[in-house]
Amino acid sequence: MADASTRTAGTQDLLTGSISRALLLFALPTLGSNVIQSLNGSVNAIWIGHFLGENAIAATANANIIMFLMFAAVFGFGMAATILVGQNFGRRDIDGARRVFGSALGLFLLLSIVVAVVGWSLSEQILRLLATPREAFTLAEDYLRIIFIAMPSSFMTVLLMMGLRGAGDSMTPMWFMALSVALDIALNPVFILGLGPAPALGIAGSAVATAIAGYVSLAAMIAYIYARDLPLRLRGHELAYLKPDPALLRPIVTKGFPMGLQMVVISTAALAMVGLVNREGILTAAAYGVTQQLWTYVQMPAMAIGAAVSAMAAQNIGAGRWDRVSQITITGLWYNVAMTGALVALLTIVDRPALALFIGADSPAIPLAARIHLLGGWSFIFFGATFVLFGTMRANGAVVAPLVILFVAMYPVRLGFVHFAYPALGSDALWLSFPLGSMVALAMASWAYRNGDWRKARMIAPPDTEECRESINAESEPAGRFTPTG
Repeated sequence: MADASTRTAGTQDLLTGSISRALLLFALPTLGSNVIQSLNGSVNAIWIGHFLGENAIAATANANIIMFLMFAAVFGFGMAATILVGQNFGRRDIDGARRVFGSALGLFLLLSIVVAVVGWSLSEQILRLLATPREAFTLAEDYLRIIFIAMPSSFMTVLLMMGLRGAGDSMTPMWFMALSVALDIALNPVFILGLGPAPALGIAGSAVATAIAGYVSLAAMIAYIYARDLPLRLRGHELAYLKPDPALLRPIVTKGFPMGLQMVVISTAALAMVGLVNREGILTAAAYGVTQQLWTYVQMPAMAIGAAVSAMAAQNIGAGRWDRVSQITITGLWYNVAMTGALVALLTIVDRPALALFIGADSPAIPLAARIHLLGGWSFIFFGATFVLFGTMRANGAVVAPLVILFVAMYPVRLGFVHFAYPALGSDALWLSFPLGSMVALAMASWAYRNGDWRKARMIAPPDTEECRESINAESEPAGRFTPTG
């Protein structure tokens, strides 16, 4: 827990005063950051939908879900490295923080190169496993291969931003996130349509824009880190820290594995859902891809509130203020119902104009996308409540119960319902599986919160506010672009 002497600029006192006010003030900046992150994918979807049509939307939906899985496989390790960096900074051990961060950078660089090479080589096989519709297959393969080329920049950018936040610097990541988003949005129509001297690459042009924006913003961020001599820069003999140290990697792997596994569960269930959607045909695949753009924003209040609850609970647990922990959780649940419920209701009322932003008002996918949202969108109210409870339990180091609950809700409940209900309900079984899975997850999370032994668990060190913020964001927006709600 940060005291007055170590608290970084922009953080708040979460131990005293009004819980409702502190929770709201903490959640709103996180919500704003998530909105900025997701604008990139949404605007790109608008470009692709309007310029290239339903087939291209379906292609990017298939490719992006694969990207989410790639990030899920390693993101937990990045989270663990961020926590260790934060702990070293809390002890004023700058060299220790650089050693941890250097090992993590070396590991991520190696992993990103392997993922890029293997992914590029196996793009066709991966898309066939997803049963990508024939009409979208070539487009998806063109897009996916270039995105794999961009993977090293995405991996390294995410880790640099997480490391900077672990060191207490939340502004630098935000500025360079904004730079990447601005470049990607501006370059998309240039390379899709071939404006000026640029070639007209179609859907591949969108991926080229993403790759250029990623590498330019990464290079600019590295240059800024060294120009400002920020604490995590490595110079001289410190460059040897980039060689992964097994002693430092051990806690990164052991602490990061459960967090990463939660994301793998979410993303593999999302992959399974995309495969089922693809079997319904290109129109349904396009409608689902468009609906996911709306759902990216629907889930944001829940994730922001979860981050705030986790941070406040962690600090109060660390201070022994258990009397406030239950109040924090209850307040978070009410905020989730109010904010997420209002957003779901609004988007249900204006669903067709909102969906038309991504694909055009005359698209035959619009009515189907509106039905998908009507049947499945309200599940995020339950989803948000579940993550509030997870945030409180995670604040005291409990990660196994959320993992088990997510697995049960995603696989035997959600996919099992689709299997048994499809003969009677058809494609509606896919969309109704979302609220069913979310309700079961909330019921299990409520039981674990009331009756589990999470109060007896202990973190190695209480996480600070930025670590809690990153833990929640890791489950919602890895790389700031890919948000399958699977």
